[in-house]
Amino acid sequence: MKSSDAELSHLVAQIALKDGDAFRAVYEKTSPKLFGVCLRILKDREDAQDALQEVYVKIWRNAQRFAGSNVGPMPWLCAIARNHAIDVLRARRPASDSLEEGAQQFPDDAPDPESTAVIKGEGRRIDRCMQELDPQRAEAVKSAYVEGLSYQELAKRHAVPLNTMRTWLRRSLLSLRECMER
Repeated sequence: MKSSDAELSHLVAQIALKDGDAFRAVYEKTSPKLFGVCLRILKDREDAQDALQEVYVKIWRNAQRFAGSNVGPMPWLCAIARNHAIDVLRARRPASDSLEEGAQQFPDDAPDPESTAVIKGEGRRIDRCMQELDPQRAEAVKSAYVEGLSYQELAKRHAVPLNTMRTWLRRSLLSLRECMER
C-alpha cells in the first residue's frame, strides 16, 4: 500500500472513531476529487456541491465499514460519491405508474456470453499492451484512467513536472493504441 493510501486508510479508521480532525483532513485531501465525481454524474455545480455534503455525511456515518472492505481508501470514497450522485439522479426521475413501465426504464444491460468473452479478450490485450510500457508510465496511466488522478496529482506522485506528465500520458496512450491495433 502506498504511503498516501496508508495515511488515508488511517484517517478513515480515525473517522470511524469519530475523530473530527481526521474527518477534516480527509475532506481536505479528497473533496476536489469527490466533487469531480459528483459533478461528472450530476452535470450541475450546485447539485454536485449539495451531493458532496451528503457524501461526507455518509463517510462520517459509515467509516467503520471501510475496515471490513478489501478496497483502497480512494476507490471506497469514490464509490460512495458515485453511488450517492446516482441516487440523486434516480430521485429526480418521476416514479413510474406501473411495474411494467418501471422495468422498461431499466432494461437488462448484462452482456451476453459472447460479449463477455470479447470483453475478457480485450482486457487481456490491454494488459499485454500495458506491459510493453515503461513500468512507471504504465502505473501513471492506470492511476489517471482507473483511479482518476489529475495530471497535477500524478506529477507530484512521480516527482516530475506537470508538462512531463502530460507528455508521458499522451505518448503512452498513443503506444497503447498502436499496440491494440496490431
